[in-house]
Amino acid sequence: MSETADLLSAAALGAFRLNGQFMHVAEGLAKPAGITAAWWQVLGAVVRDPLPVAGIARVMGMTRQGVQRIADLLVERGLAEYRPNPAHRRAKLLQPTRLGREAMAEIVPGHQEFADRLVGELGLDGAKECVAALQRLSAALDRLDSATEP
Repeated sequence: MSETADLLSAAALGAFRLNGQFMHVAEGLAKPAGITAAWWQVLGAVVRDPLPVAGIARVMGMTRQGVQRIADLLVERGLAEYRPNPAHRRAKLLQPTRLGREAMAEIVPGHQEFADRLVGELGLDGAKECVAALQRLSAALDRLDSATEP
């Protein structure tokens, strides 16, 4: 393979591993609140403003079907509710209930403690550099993806 192909493979494998590591950490943080990392991810997307399922999928980089399945479970468990969407009759908005907000709030102390440990490991400037590199890579992939769409 060429150097560029090797770099793409290394970036992808690194991202897959990083995703697994973040999901492992997220599962540990979410568990005491009685939710999963995936539920936390969907609730987190709508904690400030309600969104339709397709909007959550776009923001979180998930499939619409996957978000729909999780959203329905959250509603079934009383952690979220569907609300009318003034912009679209059929695409209801998802928003957390009081119970959903309480579950999210329960995660905050563990999240803060882990964030402090991670930044302690990387240093503040190092953590900022990591975030900037991930954002730069994501933006480049977005640009390339949109350039190939018809």
